[in-house]
Amino acid sequence: MADFDFEKKIILEDNLVLLRPLEATDFNNLLHFSLNEPEIWKYSLVQAGGEENLKKYIKIAIDARDAKKEYPFIVFDKKQNSFAGSTRFYDIQLAQDTLQLGYTWYGKNFQGTGLNKHCKFLLLQYAFETMDIQRVEFRADNSNEKSIAAMKSIGCKVEGVMRSSMYNLNGSRRDSIILSILRDEWFDKVKENLKNKLK
Repeated sequence: MADFDFEKKIILEDNLVLLRPLEATDFNNLLHFSLNEPEIWKYSLVQAGGEENLKKYIKIAIDARDAKKEYPFIVFDKKQNSFAGSTRFYDIQLAQDTLQLGYTWYGKNFQGTGLNKHCKFLLLQYAFETMDIQRVEFRADNSNEKSIAAMKSIGCKVEGVMRSSMYNLNGSRRDSIILSILRDEWFDKVKENLKNKLK
């Protein structure tokens, strides 16, 4: 069965990126994005644009970690020597050996730089090789083509689309696409293919 210590300070890093647990004090590290790049959260179900929304966003994430449901990270780009965004494990179901990977966003200067692939490699490696997870799931708004393309590029397989699955913040309904990577897929091919893309 999968194992995970929510109290542990998990640090994941390689030559380009460092991920560490998100803390309340990271408000200052992420405020620039919140004030200047509201388009980051266009498809998000939890907004972080504006000071108050960012405070709520961070509090919700930390409360979920304290409740042993999620584990949020802040992302630091070593190349640009700057905080870049956030990501997390969520819907962690240790009894079922599954979790979801998401709530991922980066500032515009960090998009398309390869940073996301480095983050995903470290997170997937930890999930499959340290936590002993069997299935990592990804979800997105089915109209978010950029995010879907990014997930496919790291090796995710499309499982299907849940039609009218939830409300958007504007009150409309969204279709949610579901993708996943299984443990045997990670070791058979995904890990090596993703590692080659990091070079």
